[in-house]
Amino acid sequence: MGEVFAGRYELVDPIGRGGVGAVWRAWDQRRRRYVAAKVLQQSDAHTLLRFVREQALRIDHPHVLAPASFAADDDKVLFTMDLVGGGSLAHVIGDYGPLPPRYVCTLLDQLLAGLTAVHAEGVVHRDIKPANVLLEATGTGRPHLRLSDFGISLRKGEPRLTETNYVVGTPGYFAPEQMDGAEPDFPADLFAVGLVALYLLEGQKPDSVALVEYFTSHGTPGAPQGIPEPLWQVLAGLLKPDPESRFRTATGARKALSAAVELLPETGPDDEPVEIFDQLGPLPPGFGPDGPERAPAPVPGDPAPGAVPPGDASQSLPAVPPAPRESPAFEAAQTSSAVAPAPGPAVPIPPAHPPTSGFSVPPPPQQPPTPPAHPARPVAPPPAAGSEPAPAQAPAAVPAHGVAPYPFAPGEPPTPTAVTAPVSYQTPVTGAYTTLSPQTLPVPAAPAAPSAPAVPTAPARAARAARSSRRRRGPAPKVVIPVLILAAICYAVGFWALSQT
Repeated sequence: MGEVFAGRYELVDPIGRGGVGAVWRAWDQRRRRYVAAKVLQQSDAHTLLRFVREQALRIDHPHVLAPASFAADDDKVLFTMDLVGGGSLAHVIGDYGPLPPRYVCTLLDQLLAGLTAVHAEGVVHRDIKPANVLLEATGTGRPHLRLSDFGISLRKGEPRLTETNYVVGTPGYFAPEQMDGAEPDFPADLFAVGLVALYLLEGQKPDSVALVEYFTSHGTPGAPQGIPEPLWQVLAGLLKPDPESRFRTATGARKALSAAVELLPETGPDDEPVEIFDQLGPLPPGFGPDGPERAPAPVPGDPAPGAVPPGDASQSLPAVPPAPRESPAFEAAQTSSAVAPAPGPAVPIPPAHPPTSGFSVPPPPQQPPTPPAHPARPVAPPPAAGSEPAPAQAPAAVPAHGVAPYPFAPGEPPTPTAVTAPVSYQTPVTGAYTTLSPQTLPVPAAPAAPSAPAVPTAPARAARAARSSRRRRGPAPKVVIPVLILAAICYAVGFWALSQT
């Protein structure tokens, strides 16, 4: 895809180049159509000022190709116009040579119509030439002409940007008064129109200097070969060296042309039809008649590219490795790391099932815990006088919950466990059991101590919270009391109304 300019215009391909900028075919994302975008290539202040002055021109006429919008992005600026694909008058002359007089009159009438709209805005074009007169791609139908390129145009009364003793325009299409340094005016554009008409009739660029000299020395010459006399009289009125003797307005020249066309012979059947071809060429890859060819949006329900159908998921997805088993020694170490409870009635904690079992084994029945009888520990005799006291021996580490470690899984080496919290020196109240031979706890003979209050489990707490959330609280008293008073008033009013009937 092309470069997106100012977030709106996507440049597609270059289609022309001028003195200060290049013309691109661009896609207008807002108006959803192709336009011609003129991008400024030079960055000096003088050129930028001319560029901004040109883009400010807004003339809506079917035979005028004026700027339509302007955009700036960082250090680049552009303005857009309608996209005209039939090339210029120079392309037509290059394909067919001299054109039939009636066909030239049609083009000349449209050019004068567009120039009338330009002059009505107070603008002098100053650069009318075959390369700046574009054509729509109409084929063999009626031609459609567009006057373009207002880069050096000037409104009458505006300050000129040209330096003293310099003339701006295209050599060969200057009016005599322009060469003398006169202020730009409408008759100068009409002189250029006469030279363009002569170019279309003869098929080559006219010698304007020699023509002006002949007019000055000998007056109006006779009609050149191949140009009808009525049409030549109109052209001679456009090519007068003296601007005061020339047509003063484009409207006056157009009226004279309409009268001359009535005197021209009809087009013969043997005359070759003029066809205006599309000169732009095909769109580059990635673009179509309706704009850039984006990837189609995914349809809901269709699998994404590269996705696997649900039935084949087991064949394409990689196997997930089983999670590593935790050994009983690891469980014992995790259990022994808990902080030992305070002395008192202990709550028995049922041991977890060993991971080596393939089925669930119910835990042994719960028995009321009893305080175990601690064995009497021998009292060491006091040390003799003068002798060093014997170092105290640390007691053996016992798990905090008082349950012996489980047997290790087959083929798994025992792992030593470390005690990370204070331990309680209590005798185990339950024996170790395995999944193959569960043991039953014996009931001690000593009287049972009062059991500890039951600790609610997490499911019980969740169920209790769910029941309490389902209970809806009634309205507050400050809401109930006014409602009841209002109901009583309504009841009394209703009862009174019934009694009055």
